[in-house]
Amino acid sequence: MENFGEMKTSTRVLMGPGPSDAHPRVLRAMATPLIGHLDPEFLVVMDDIKAMVQETLQTKNPLTFVVSAPGSAGMETCLVNLLEPGDEAVICIHGVFGTRLADIAERCGAKVITVEADWGTPINAEDVKKALASCNPKLLAIVHAETSTGVLQPLEEISKMTKEVGALLVVDAVTSYCGTALKVDEWGIDALYSGSQKCLSAPRDFPRLPLAKQQ
Repeated sequence: MENFGEMKTSTRVLMGPGPSDAHPRVLRAMATPLIGHLDPEFLVVMDDIKAMVQETLQTKNPLTFVVSAPGSAGMETCLVNLLEPGDEAVICIHGVFGTRLADIAERCGAKVITVEADWGTPINAEDVKKALASCNPKLLAIVHAETSTGVLQPLEEISKMTKEVGALLVVDAVTSYCGTALKVDEWGIDALYSGSQKCLSAPRDFPRLPLAKQQ
């Protein structure tokens, strides 16, 4: 077997939309000894992480958990578990990841009604209201902060409209998590996913954070 030298990477200043530079404290934590997933200490660590995620998302929802996967896995986790063939879903699109939401919803067999805005602008609440009134939506999905444009989407008014028609609110918070206010309980968010490599400045493809309303 060929001998390989010690892995070395060059120092970079990461200032894109993700990944971003990790704090030295995070890097030190990654160098701690490995433990198995059945080890009692592992459960303690996971409970601590869950509590911190609940605090940063401003939620008391017990169905808050982390998984090791890319952001699209969080997106798919939410939609695949909430949509069935024939359901109607309102999907808001003002960038790349709204389009990806629509693609996954269609693959779930849902009838997709899109609400679109020009790249660089947020979704218009009146357009959302019209779309919700035009169908019997199971859910509305929207990107809180669109990675591809940097636009922050106000959620409170859209959340209220969604609740008035009895639909679930699904939020992509991959870019906004820990970078701006994100009030899951107060804003009535039913399902949310995020990631660690952007504003949280942890390694990419570390925990993703799907959250679903307790039934």
